[in-house]
Amino acid sequence: MCYGIGVQHEHISSMAFKLSNTARSQSAAGNTTGGGYLSPSKVPSGGSVRFHIIDAEPLEYFCVWGQSAEGQLKPFRFVEEPTPNDIAAELGDFERRKNREETAFEAPKFALSFAVWNYDTGSIQICEFSQKSLIRELDKISQEEDYSDFNDWDFKLGKEGQGLTTEYTLRPVPCKDNSAANAAYQKAVKEGFDLKRLLTGANPFKAD
Repeated sequence: MCYGIGVQHEHISSMAFKLSNTARSQSAAGNTTGGGYLSPSKVPSGGSVRFHIIDAEPLEYFCVWGQSAEGQLKPFRFVEEPTPNDIAAELGDFERRKNREETAFEAPKFALSFAVWNYDTGSIQICEFSQKSLIRELDKISQEEDYSDFNDWDFKLGKEGQGLTTEYTLRPVPCKDNSAANAAYQKAVKEGFDLKRLLTGANPFKAD
């Protein structure tokens, strides 16, 4: 039996997880598991991770990576697709990361983030999808009547290959008893959890 996340929080009122038209168009265009974050790129090749979505809708943004003089990498997120001037103003002393060929700057990448319960770690994490194939698949699943209520389902994210040959899979699976997620999410909310802090570079798990 799957227990819904019945806390008094705006994210949990409905689990009809729907992506915006921007998300749909960005995923159709050409083309971390660690700490409090679940990143598909960090899943080992041949591995998978099982999670339960506990947000009613994702946070959408464009991401640009910068690097400090000391080599520190940092994501900079924008509500709308940024211009080169927007990026330069936001990055400040950070240098904008270049593409694999080192011939040009990486283009701003559209991404989604949402809170999940990671069964492997037994914790609330922030999952970020910047891979267009995953965004498309999540959108496809959300529009199918059988999966319209995400409270009834878990998801398995799989990965095969490395680098340019990487392929991801995402599929809904029957929901486990995720009652532990209820208590963990209530605790996170009480401590000030707010996903929108990602947009300012702050810690979503902790109020300033």
